[in-house]
Formats: sequence, structure tokens, C-alpha cells
Amino acid sequence: MKNSNIRIYQLEDGKTEINVQLDNETVWLNLNQMVDLFERDKSVISRHINNVFKEGELEKDSVVAKNATTALDGKTYQVDYFNLDVIISVGYRIKSQRGTQFRIWANSILKDYLINGYALNEKRLSQQNDQLKELQESVKILGNNMFLLCQDNK
Repeated sequence: MKNSNIRIYQLEDGKTEINVQLDNETVWLNLNQMVDLFERDKSVISRHINNVFKEGELEKDSVVAKNATTALDGKTYQVDYFNLDVIISVGYRIKSQRGTQFRIWANSILKDYLINGYALNEKRLSQQNDQLKELQESVKILGNNMFLLCQDNK
């Protein structure tokens, strides 16, 4: 799994954001991250995940990935990561204020996509715009240097 972290969810107060791993055109959270996202105990999240599989909503082999993670004690452990399908399934099962906020957020993204045909990640667009500006500035500097070199060689 790649280490491409992006933020997919942030509360309106701006205090909480969940950074996720992006790989194979989906996002991945481990159990602890889902606990943070939905503000429920591990046992509650685990029960909902198990029910998703037991009820046949999702096939475990296609939505769970094991990833080596180094813990604070320096040891490496195999940790289950759950893809966006599982996150959404749990999000629609969980009963908490955060679960409600997640559903409102997810519904707005889905609505945007259905109405507009796409959904925008404003933070990524802003970062790409900044990178484009830096690249343009670098090309301008290189162009000026090349011009000066050509002038000196005449």
C-alpha cells in the first residue's frame, strides 16, 4: 500500500480531520482510524465490520488489506486496513453524532457527483495549482538563464 496521505473528511469546526492512505483508486483506514472517525469504541466498530461481512454486504477478501505498520514500541505488526466501501458501510450503521456528520458529508459528496458528474477535492486542486505556479516560475527562471547564456555566447 502506498503512503499517499490525503484528507477526505473534516468537521466544520476544523478540529478533526482523518488522513487516509490512497491506493488502487480507493482510500484505506485501519480500525483505530475508524474509531477516531466515528468516535466509538473498537468493539462497536469491529461489530459493525463483522456484520457487514456476515450479512454479505461486502466480500472481505476484496475490501480488506494487510499492511505492515511499525508501532511506538518499534515492532512491526500486520494491521488490517479497510477500504472506502467498508468505511461507508460502517458509517451508515454507526449511531453517534460523528456518524451523523459523516453521513451528511458523504451524502453531499454523492449528491455533487450525481448532479455535476464529478466531485472536487478543493485541497488537492489548490496544492496542484501551487505546484503549477512553482513549475511555471522555474521554467521562467530557466528561460531567463538560457537567454542570458545565449547573449553571452554571441
